[in-house]
Amino acid sequence: MRKKEILWREILHKATRDKKLEFTQKELAEKFNVSTSTVFNALKIPRELGAIGVTGRNFSIRDVEKLLYLWATQRNLEREIVYQTHVFAEPKEIEGMMPNGAIFGAYSAYARKYEEAPADYDKVYVYADSKTLEEIEKRFPKKKGYANLFALKADPLLKKFGLVTPDVQIFVDLWNLKDWFAKDFLRALKQKIIA
Repeated sequence: MRKKEILWREILHKATRDKKLEFTQKELAEKFNVSTSTVFNALKIPRELGAIGVTGRNFSIRDVEKLLYLWATQRNLEREIVYQTHVFAEPKEIEGMMPNGAIFGAYSAYARKYEEAPADYDKVYVYADSKTLEEIEKRFPKKKGYANLFALKADPLLKKFGLVTPDVQIFVDLWNLKDWFAKDFLRALKQKIIA
């Protein structure tokens, strides 16, 4: 994931979960070990769209939903896929066979976090570091057919969110999926995170 996306995820996560709407560029730069110019550049488009208002070194979120949709439209989920295969099993069974270190995304993240699924789904998305990816490849060897297991490259900071991606990342990942059932998941998640 690009640096600006990691910054957007943090801002949106804090805004939707903790209702924190004010930040300083310096605080984000120090937290993510990037320059303040990197933070400034990450805020350029959101500022132009009116999603963020900047005053000096501080900024505040003016429109959480607009920033969320900006990230969703700029996200390239396919670029993050590092492994895919077909597994002759139902999604819940595949999820149960995942190695430690796998972080559930998209449909699986929603179903695990909220203990429900707004629609039936037949694909499992997980984020993995290189070590976890090796184990996934051993447990689920490459097979021809309809790909229903996707491993995506995990950024180094993702594991701080636990076994599932944060709601805002679930949203932007679902936005990028073409499956008919993605819309049902998006609708349900939007009701939970955007008040």
